[in-house]
Amino acid sequence: MQFSSPEMENLTPPEAGEKRSGSWLKSVGEIFQTLLLAFVLYFAIDAVVARVRVENISMQPTLKPGEFVLVHKLAYRFGDIQRGDIVVFHYSPQEDYIKRVIGLPGDSIEIADGLVKVNGYALKEPYINAPPMYNGSWQVPEGKVFVLGDNRNQSSDSHTWGFVPVENIVGKAFVVYWPLEEMKVLTTQITVIAKNQP
Repeated sequence: MQFSSPEMENLTPPEAGEKRSGSWLKSVGEIFQTLLLAFVLYFAIDAVVARVRVENISMQPTLKPGEFVLVHKLAYRFGDIQRGDIVVFHYSPQEDYIKRVIGLPGDSIEIADGLVKVNGYALKEPYINAPPMYNGSWQVPEGKVFVLGDNRNQSSDSHTWGFVPVENIVGKAFVVYWPLEEMKVLTTQITVIAKNQP
């Protein structure tokens, strides 16, 4: 015949308590590892890709106000800036701009009669809103680029305030990701019509 007391009935074998404690510690450890991995991935992605919101109409019709764009921050560490690239750059300590690269260091730029010419070659630009209604000529110095907005007549850009230092470029815009119905890859579409076209 076996007897038990209330005190004995409430006792838990030591090994069962250790199992529960070990299981709880394992769960906490897994949660910590997951959070740490998410933290590392976030900062790794942030080091390579920036997310930028388009604020004005200067790049219409290519980019519209309210659209969100991904910018490859390391694009020019592994490659050269190309004419036609859409770049984000620091215009001032408080403000970034997004424009299209038209002239590279050493290029001669001429805008007249609604045409943009680079080194004497007229550009075919299907992406612009309308031909520019202004004239001018510029020689791009070393270490700088000449940028224009696709909405040529409603854009504050190199034709009004000058060149962009290459070190001010944040990166190359490569895709519109929001809103979903406007999602698209941004490509370099700049082509030449002819040299010295009147």
